[in-house]
Amino acid sequence: MGGERQHYYGKHGTPQKYDPTFKGPIYHRGCTDIICCVFLLLAIVGYVAVGIIAWTHGDPRKVIYPTDSRGEFCGQKGTKNANKPYLFYFNIGKCASPLVLLEFQCPTPQICVEKCPDRYLTYLNAHKSQDFQYYKQFCVPGFQNTKGVTEVLRDGDCPAVLIPSKPLAQRCFPAIHAHKGVLMVGNETTYEDGHGSRKNITELVEGAKKANGVLEARQLAMRIFEDYTVSWYWIVIGLVIAMLMSLLFIVLLRFLAGIMVWVMIIMVILVLGYGIFHCYMEYVRLRGEAGSDISLVDLGFQTDLRVYLHLRQTWMAFMIILSILEAVIILLLIFLRKRILIAIALIKEASRAVGYVMCSLLYPLVTFLLLCLCIAYWASTAVFLSTSNEAVYKIFDDGTCQFAGKTCNPETFASSNESRLCPGAHCQFAFYGGESGYHRALLGLQIFNAFMFFWLANFVLALGQVTLAGAFASYYWALHKPDDLPAFPLFSAFGRALRYHTGSLAFGALILAIVQIIRVMLEYLDQRLKAAENKFAKFLMTCLKCCFWCLEKFIRFLNRNAYIMIAIYGTNFCTSARNAFFLLMRNIIRVAVLDKVTDFLFLLGKLLIVGSVGILAFFFFTHRIRIVQDTAPPLNYYWVPILTVIIGSYLIAHGFFSVYGMCVDTLFLCFCEDLERNDGSQERPYFMSPELRDILLKGSAEEGKRAEVEE
Repeated sequence: MGGERQHYYGKHGTPQKYDPTFKGPIYHRGCTDIICCVFLLLAIVGYVAVGIIAWTHGDPRKVIYPTDSRGEFCGQKGTKNANKPYLFYFNIGKCASPLVLLEFQCPTPQICVEKCPDRYLTYLNAHKSQDFQYYKQFCVPGFQNTKGVTEVLRDGDCPAVLIPSKPLAQRCFPAIHAHKGVLMVGNETTYEDGHGSRKNITELVEGAKKANGVLEARQLAMRIFEDYTVSWYWIVIGLVIAMLMSLLFIVLLRFLAGIMVWVMIIMVILVLGYGIFHCYMEYVRLRGEAGSDISLVDLGFQTDLRVYLHLRQTWMAFMIILSILEAVIILLLIFLRKRILIAIALIKEASRAVGYVMCSLLYPLVTFLLLCLCIAYWASTAVFLSTSNEAVYKIFDDGTCQFAGKTCNPETFASSNESRLCPGAHCQFAFYGGESGYHRALLGLQIFNAFMFFWLANFVLALGQVTLAGAFASYYWALHKPDDLPAFPLFSAFGRALRYHTGSLAFGALILAIVQIIRVMLEYLDQRLKAAENKFAKFLMTCLKCCFWCLEKFIRFLNRNAYIMIAIYGTNFCTSARNAFFLLMRNIIRVAVLDKVTDFLFLLGKLLIVGSVGILAFFFFTHRIRIVQDTAPPLNYYWVPILTVIIGSYLIAHGFFSVYGMCVDTLFLCFCEDLERNDGSQERPYFMSPELRDILLKGSAEEGKRAEVEE
């Protein structure tokens, strides 16, 4: 047995030896991973420089307010377009291009107009009729009817066709809708030409299908925005309720950990059971109603998601999902009942640690504020970079003009030397972008912006983990609790992390950021390859995405435990990661028994809070209950505030439980270290509490006997 034990430790590192001077987190330590710290500072300086450059060249008003092809805003006072508030697109079908998401511009000529077109007209029929004066207002400013039809359309002076449109967000979009299964534009399926005859407009409808998709998406976005404007007050109240429930749960967990865990388990089962019952009642209620038996596949995608709640198949799907979740939880509880008792003991110890370091519950607010700062800087920089493009005009000529393809200024082109040498040439809008070095580097700057966001966000999360780990490690390694606990352990751990280990935190965050940016690039490539119909490429892309997803999960797990070792010993990132990994490998059975079971229990706690607040929000926003005399406001989609409350409640509960999760992980590693350093004798006493020692050592002994029997 001795040889096997030595061989086992040889494979998984050397266990810690007894050190009478070790009393927890080392206070006299040196700076680690200085090179990474320098790289981080240089990267931040470069990031600030990129932001300044983007803010200098970009104009976010291009996203909010419509601009024509000359870069002039529509409907803005003090401009020549002051009385033209709407933007008209010559070919709105081009607005469905994916490039619009990168550049926030449609690659088609755009002009400001007083009102959107309300009739069907083609330039071919209007240019020599009484409708020309109406049609002319949708041509480029200053247009004169002196060219032929083909020349006008070739030069982009006028749109080829006008379609009845409606303004949305100050943009003109085709008024396309379905009537009795027929796709229609406006209220007609024909248009009247210049000679009074009516013709079929199927070709116009087909050309505007993509624009209709853009319109529906924008309508959906505007309706969701309207729901937020009338329900934000109640959403905030729901999030406050979630915060109070989380705080109350944590406080009760401090004094009644065992009872609260079992109450939590029972409540989760009851909440899921009620969800199954409600879905069944809705399924039964819809029986016999007209249209309720239509399948989800036949219905297809609808922007009004409330339609799906009138289908029996929807409630059947909800009921099946909740039933599977209920069954999985019950089976896990049956098979993990003994391990849950051990996990409860660890949670009790974590509750005592949190009780002595109560300010740790407020630290997630610091992490939240820092993450909000990172998100705000990234988002603003991305918007400014995206709006840095300018309207580029080039010389077009059907002949042999030597200046064809060169950039030009439409304001001065008529009097320029190029216009005199090439009489048939014209200066026309080409695209949004730029030909300077800055414009060519925009894509790279956007990638750098995303990479720095990942790096800084991971650094903020790492700082929080090291800070909490240092505070809870100070509690564990205090022999006489709480007398030996240092003053202000959280602030001391925060100061040590920033003063000595900024480089190590940057190193761990950098590794994770590299993997994340690779995953983003793989998603981008996957979107580009969807139209390729190459099965091998799709298979390879799926494998790569799966591998990098697993790699990110492993790095997150390794980083988390490495940060705990950094907080305790003050070693560099690589040494801490290696020591943490080997320590976990030497205690792999305890990892499975304790760490993952406690994670499962914390997940149940989050589900309990989210489920309770979600059910309350569902009953309120569907007008099934009232709060005093107030009732929910009328909404386009009541699922908008409900989903917002559910997601926000989960984030709030996750913030509180993340403190407990970090405390459990820290205490677990400290417990493993304690077992290797000490033997429980009077000369080498354990630092763990007697209650934790009795439960954990008993559980470990049972696991060891079971392993020997299996061998």
